[in-house]
Amino acid sequence: MNFTRWSARLPGTQRRAAARDDRSPVPAARAEYAQAQAAATLPDGALPVPPDTAPAAPGPALDDLSAREILGRLPAAVALLHGPDHRVAYVNEAYETAFGPRPSGVPAAEALPELAELSVLPLLDQVLRSGTARTAKSRRTAGGGSYTVTCTPVAAWDGTADTDHEKAGGKDKENRSEGGVLVYAADVTDHAEAAERLRSSERRHRETAVTLQRSLLPQELEQPDDLRIAATYQPGGTDAAVGGDWYDVITLGAGRTALVIGDVMGRGVRAAAVMGQLRTAVRAYARLDLPPHEVIQLLDGLASEIDASQIATCVYAVHDPNEGQLVYASAGHLPILVCDEDGTVHRAAEPTGPPLGTGGWVHTSGTIALPPGSTAVLYTDGLVERRSEDIDEGVASLARALSGAKGSPQVVCDRLIRSLGVTAEHDDDVAVLVVQHPARTGTSAELFHNAALDLLGGIEATPRARAFATGVLTSWRFPVELRDLGVLAASELVANSLQHGTPPMRLGLRRTDRRLIIEVTDGDDHLPRRRQAEPADEAGRGIEIIASIATSWGSRRTPGGGKAVWCEFALSR
Repeated sequence: MNFTRWSARLPGTQRRAAARDDRSPVPAARAEYAQAQAAATLPDGALPVPPDTAPAAPGPALDDLSAREILGRLPAAVALLHGPDHRVAYVNEAYETAFGPRPSGVPAAEALPELAELSVLPLLDQVLRSGTARTAKSRRTAGGGSYTVTCTPVAAWDGTADTDHEKAGGKDKENRSEGGVLVYAADVTDHAEAAERLRSSERRHRETAVTLQRSLLPQELEQPDDLRIAATYQPGGTDAAVGGDWYDVITLGAGRTALVIGDVMGRGVRAAAVMGQLRTAVRAYARLDLPPHEVIQLLDGLASEIDASQIATCVYAVHDPNEGQLVYASAGHLPILVCDEDGTVHRAAEPTGPPLGTGGWVHTSGTIALPPGSTAVLYTDGLVERRSEDIDEGVASLARALSGAKGSPQVVCDRLIRSLGVTAEHDDDVAVLVVQHPARTGTSAELFHNAALDLLGGIEATPRARAFATGVLTSWRFPVELRDLGVLAASELVANSLQHGTPPMRLGLRRTDRRLIIEVTDGDDHLPRRRQAEPADEAGRGIEIIASIATSWGSRRTPGGGKAVWCEFALSR
C-alpha cells in the first residue's frame, strides 16, 4: 500500500521536509508578528490580533502516523480483512458511519453483509489468490446507496492495525503476517443517481421517438386487388437511437399501385419528423399519378427545403397489372429483389440517382419484371448492413433467404427478419416491405379478366366501343344495371378522346374481384379536368357524367407520350 499519496487528503498532516524548510514564508510571518507584538501597547495590556499570515499549529507528519491512523482519516469507507476466510481486522470510522459498527475477528461473510449486497465477496478470493487488485463499479446496496469498491491485496501490516483482533483472541503474531485484503468503498450514490436520471431521460426520449415513428407509419396497409402485401418495422435495440425508416402502399386507381420505402439518415425525433414529412409528400405526389422519376425529383427538392442537413434514400415503384412489371426510381436506396415462382432471384439495377436532398441531379426510372407467382422485397439498410462485412454480402444473404422463403407475405417477411439475424437488440432500425403477385388459378382466375380494343378514330369509333363494351360486360355476367353504366362510361370516355385526343386510341376493360375498370388511352398529353358546363354549352359534360356515375375516376400521362383516362365501379360482394 502506498499511503504517502493519500497524505494530501488527510487534514492536519504535512511532510517533515515542508515543516523544516527555512525558505517557507512561515518564519518571516512569525518575525513580523513578534515585532508587532513588542511595539504595540494597548490600554488593557492586550496584544493585537495576529495577522492572517500567522501559521497554524503544525500537525503530525505522515511518517509519524500509523496505518490505523491513516486509514481512520480517509473520507471513504475502509475495511481491512486478513486470512483465507477474510476475517475483519479493522474498519475505519467512515465505514461504521456508512454501514454501522462491525465486529473484529469475524469472517466478512458474517460481519459485513453489505459486501454480499455489493457482490464483492467473490472478489476477495480472487484478489487474495492472484495478488491483483479488483474493482466493482457502482454497485447498489439494499439501503439505496451506490459504491465503487476496490479490493487491494495487502501482504502484512503493523500491530496497530489489528489490535482489536488480538483482543478478540485472533491468531498469534506469527500468523498475522499472512495475506489480507484492503476494501476501499467510495460512495458514488450521487453519481449513480445522476447517471440513472440521464438513462431515464434517454429512455423517455427514445420511447417518444419510437411512438412518433410508429404513428407516422401506415397503421394498416392498403391491399390492392392484384397484389398481396405485408410490412414490418422494428426499431433498433435499447442502445440504438431510433432512425427514420418508413414504407407505404398507395393505390393509384385503374388497378395500379405505388410502393414506397425510404430511410432518413438521422436519428431520434428529428429524423422521425423528417420522415413523416417525406411520407406525406410522397402520398400527395402519388395522387398526381406522376412517373416514378418525377416523384423522386419532387422529393429531392422538398428534402432540401425541409432540412438541408438531413439526407434520405428512397425507392418509389409503381405496379401496373396490365404490364406485369415494376417501374421504379431509386434515390440512393438499396436494390429491389424479385424472386420468381421457381426460386430464381433477380436484383434491380443500381440506384437511378443519388440520395434525396443532394440536388442537382436528373432522376430516371428503371423497370424490373414482376410476373404472376413472383415476390418482391423492398427493405432498408438495417436488414442487410453489418459492421463486419460488406453490404453487398448482406444483400446476397437476403437473396438466398428470399429464394427459399415460401408462404404468405407476412410469413416471408418474418422469415427474412430471422434469416438475417435481426433480433430485439439489433443496432439499427429495420423496415421490410414484401409484395406478392399471386398466380391465380381455378375459380379465383375467373374473377380477373382483361379485354382491349384499338380504336382507329372516326365517327364509327364510338358505336364500335359501345358494342365491344356491351359484349364483354355481358360475357363477364355483370348485372344489367352495372353493364349499362359500364357501357355509358366507355362511350363517354371514347367520345371525349375522339374530340380532344389524337391517335392511337385504345379502350381497355378490366375486372377484378372488387371492381370494374374502364380506361381509354390516346396520343395527346393534355389531361382532362372536371368543369361545370353552362346550359347553352354543347360539350363539356362527358367528364361530369363519368364523375357522377363511377365510384372514382382519374387521368395520367403515359410514359411514351399521351394520356390515359379511367374510371372504376366498385363491385358488391
